[in-house]
Amino acid sequence: MKRPSFRVNSPQVDCHPPESRIQRRRLRACHECDWVSALPPLRSGEKASCPRCSHVLVKRHRYPAQRSMALALSSLIALLAAVSFPFVSFSVSGIGNRIELSQTATTLIAFHQPIVAIAVIMTIVVLPAIYLVGVIWLQFGLLRGHPMPFSRDIARSLARLNPWMMADVFIVGALVSLIKIAGMAQIELGISFWAFSVFAILLLLTTQSVDSDWMWFSLEKEPLAPEGTRTGVTAASQGVAGCSTCGLINRLSEHGKGRCLRCHEKLHPRLPHSLQRTWALLFASAVMYIPANIYPIMTTTSLGHSSPSTIIGGVVQLMQMGSWPVAAIIFVASVIVPVGKLVALIWLCVVINHSNELNAQTRTRLYRLTEFIGRWSMVDVFVVAILVALIRAGSLMSINPGPAALAFAAVVVLTMLAAMTFDPRLIWDTPPPRSTRRKTATKETVDG
Repeated sequence: MKRPSFRVNSPQVDCHPPESRIQRRRLRACHECDWVSALPPLRSGEKASCPRCSHVLVKRHRYPAQRSMALALSSLIALLAAVSFPFVSFSVSGIGNRIELSQTATTLIAFHQPIVAIAVIMTIVVLPAIYLVGVIWLQFGLLRGHPMPFSRDIARSLARLNPWMMADVFIVGALVSLIKIAGMAQIELGISFWAFSVFAILLLLTTQSVDSDWMWFSLEKEPLAPEGTRTGVTAASQGVAGCSTCGLINRLSEHGKGRCLRCHEKLHPRLPHSLQRTWALLFASAVMYIPANIYPIMTTTSLGHSSPSTIIGGVVQLMQMGSWPVAAIIFVASVIVPVGKLVALIWLCVVINHSNELNAQTRTRLYRLTEFIGRWSMVDVFVVAILVALIRAGSLMSINPGPAALAFAAVVVLTMLAAMTFDPRLIWDTPPPRSTRRKTATKETVDG
């Protein structure tokens, strides 16, 4: 049988990255500090970082199209297996229940929690499936040498979907749920549980394998940067802006607006009304955090006796049962993370006009941390969804969701949106640039 061969000049071949196909500098404006740098030539396993704030500008992977497509196909197969078989079952005193993955969301609808149900099913099944199909669609077009229809629109949507896919968080929530009831009932893990665990790992690998710089160059090439664009200074000071989606530097209009020539994304020197929107979202999340802790997040019925439990009450109960590791996970995810994120973002908004070159780096790291940890607060919501669907044994034992579930889910979403609307480039606007700073992005080897 004849082996399939790819053209030497096709975009997916590892020995022909973008730098080797154009004889000119490729400029990038950092999304976190707005510093303009020239990308150095990169080999597989290397990355280019901003010389000012160390933000990763580009990661280069070996055979990016083949790698991403293989991982996306494997992830999609694992997801199909996860939704097709039983997820987990329990039994106590001869009474038991078995659920599928989808029931963690559909059961919540029966308890008049449709918004929480939609959030659960969207973050663990629907959005990951859309993301994987989009990756397969894009990479298939690149492998055949002709991009598929709507490739540009799909490529723009991939980065937006990434923060809202929470399969890994759901697995942690499932483990916490099972540990929480292991002493009260007999638990049996189904094929779906193991398939979803594999899916969560493969999905994470898929998101990390997507080389967006290579992908956009292969889809739409790379127009020249505006004439006169200089490295070693900020983009805003030159009347240009780097596209947050594809990275291309574009000239802005006199009013500070424009659209990217490559992906047609809207451009602004800074996110419009960034601080106002962040303050509004932080205030809303702080307000929602009050009922999230006052009202019960779930009510446990055992032998006809109902016992409501708040977030803090659940942590205390786990400690009394001797489940210190589980109690620590819930306390960190449901108390430390949301409160810490609120305090950190409020502090960044307050001190935004008092930055200097030394503390801007530290404040940028704090912003990255808040952006990373925000989604992990969904662990408690997933714990409620799993327990409500699984523990259905009538008056002998059952768990119902409480009003705090919706309030806490709102806190998680609002804090994530607050981090997205905050423009970290504002942290660096006050410090003047150093004249001795390097003008080319630093190059490092990608770990793993």
